[in-house]
Amino acid sequence: MTGLLEGELPVFDLQEMADHLLEQGLATPPSELHGCLCGLLAAGAAQDAEAGLAGLNAALDLDVHGELAAQLMELYTVTALALQDDEFDFLPLLPDDSCELYERTLALAAWCRGFLAGYTRAVAMAGRQGERVAADSAEILRDLAIIAQAELDEEAEVEESENSYAELVEYIRVAALNAYMDNAFAPVAIPADRRQLH
Repeated sequence: MTGLLEGELPVFDLQEMADHLLEQGLATPPSELHGCLCGLLAAGAAQDAEAGLAGLNAALDLDVHGELAAQLMELYTVTALALQDDEFDFLPLLPDDSCELYERTLALAAWCRGFLAGYTRAVAMAGRQGERVAADSAEILRDLAIIAQAELDEEAEVEESENSYAELVEYIRVAALNAYMDNAFAPVAIPADRRQLH
């Protein structure tokens, strides 16, 4: 597993997360969940853990609970801190290099799908669907939509494929940071007509 901050020991075990997902009857890849959490944050969603879990469940049409929900709320909090880090050491949560390139490529594409779902959900939650997205973020979203279709080229040389994969991972890393920066000072607010008194 690749960590969230370079130089730190991994905090989250992708296989454990995948096992929890299967126990709950969900086939969603863990990398897609992390991409979704990143997309929510990049679009300016509230950074409290419960909001992150609610946004994730809504964006991916899930209903995670128990230990998995607790893990994902912790992941959301850690991800928010990583995106804010002054050293720009954030990393997407993907399988490590010990996994087959085919598996890593699928996870990369899933991460991008999750990011797009989370970003779209956060924009909808804020009632900003009709608003123009910042130019940099718009380009990033277009690129991630293309990367979300990524497949391993069976005819390419292994070294070439590894290099291409590494370049894409670096691109989505920087893209997530840039998209987050675009909205860092514009957190999602619930429109007045959607607020409820308790």
